Amino acid sequence: MHPSRNPSNADPSSPAEAELPVLCIVTVDEEFVDVLTPELSPWFQVAVRGSYEGLARWTRSARVAAVLMDIDTEGEDPFGGLAVLKELRMLNEDLTLISVSRGRARSVEKHALVAGADAHFRSPMDVPELRMTLLETLRRRSEEAERERMRQRTMESSRFQDFVGASDSMRLVYDAIQQVAESNINVLIRGESGTGKELAARALVALSTRAAKPYIRLNCAALPENLIESELFGSERGAFTGATESRPGQIELADGGTLFLDEIATLTVPLQTKLLRVLEDHQVQRLGGRTLRKIDFRLICATNEPLEEMVRAGRFREDLYYRIHVIPIDLPPLRERSGDIPLLCEFFLQVHCLANGLPVKRIADDALSVLEDHAWPGNVRELENLIQRLVVTVRGDEIGVSHLPARVLSESIALQEAILLPAEGADFDTEIQRLEVALLTTALSRCGGSKASAARLLQIDGQRMKYLCRKYAL
Repeated sequence: MHPSRNPSNADPSSPAEAELPVLCIVTVDEEFVDVLTPELSPWFQVAVRGSYEGLARWTRSARVAAVLMDIDTEGEDPFGGLAVLKELRMLNEDLTLISVSRGRARSVEKHALVAGADAHFRSPMDVPELRMTLLETLRRRSEEAERERMRQRTMESSRFQDFVGASDSMRLVYDAIQQVAESNINVLIRGESGTGKELAARALVALSTRAAKPYIRLNCAALPENLIESELFGSERGAFTGATESRPGQIELADGGTLFLDEIATLTVPLQTKLLRVLEDHQVQRLGGRTLRKIDFRLICATNEPLEEMVRAGRFREDLYYRIHVIPIDLPPLRERSGDIPLLCEFFLQVHCLANGLPVKRIADDALSVLEDHAWPGNVRELENLIQRLVVTVRGDEIGVSHLPARVLSESIALQEAILLPAEGADFDTEIQRLEVALLTTALSRCGGSKASAARLLQIDGQRMKYLCRKYAL
């Protein structure tokens, strides 16, 4: 038998034949091929290979859609094809794989399915059933592949630099960043904690003409007051106790590039004054120094504080405010980013499953609805922390409602609606009776069994109360 052939009577180059998916039958049993080919040729371009050698590479180059593999077709190992089956699945998740063997033990089918087969048949087989299984599996695999392609396109279209999101509010942010990135204008990024202010700063730098120059980030709230000044402006040897050598400050290190000051609202007024002078003169003087150094840098600031109120209260210099507030970029909180939570969840699942060496998990639809209802006071950072925890703690490949924390569940409108009215529907009269019994029982319990007091609590007359208690045997 030749290593490969196409036994179909139709011309494979004809339009009708070319439109059919390619099915590769892997076997040395010519009788097996002769039986199957007439049954499968109307639906497939049938190709036959009598060897496992180079099969994985060939199926990809020949654009094979399905493989029907006789797993005990060659070699001393009666089921040597299992390793090839596994290799095929690893190289192509979309390939339809059907295994065939003459083995009678149930373990053969189990091993074949574990190796990656979509279905397993024992020879001799029911050929019509095999044909239906091939066609149905091929259809399902094709739909799954198309959904995956659409999902990838959606993910790609929702990415902007390090951001993930396709909501209208985020599109406005992307547009604003692109408009000002190439300029040298000072930018103030505003938003609640966890909305991605540093991501916005990095995007501005990446798209700017200073992308290859220094990018210096300083969190003004992370350093004590007695250190922030020397960190910003640098110091000369002997400028203060412990200053054993001269060192440049963050402003000086940003020369030619970009300085990102996070939480700028935490700077004291004296430091604000010194920063304003640097911005006006484009020069910096180290602590204890006498010389001024010319500095060229772009300033990007970020804050989650209401700077206008701080200006009115005298806690933030008005002239500095106008210096840094040339172009404001406002980042929306997660609760205002309609439709972005599913995208973010999928992205964080991929990132953290990969980081932990785990297969990518999925979030059940009802659990996703609960997450979309949550207010997310910690914004994207809170969501990422939750997904990271669920990736590690949830066994299995699906995250369900039961895995979500109580604080998230308590706010879920979707969950409350599902409890009130399940997806499969409910009998209206039965549900009303249950509600009446629950209200009556609660009222009687609260009133120590007194029907008169319970009637007043429920704002119904005594006769109706007695009737309802008789009706429900309360």
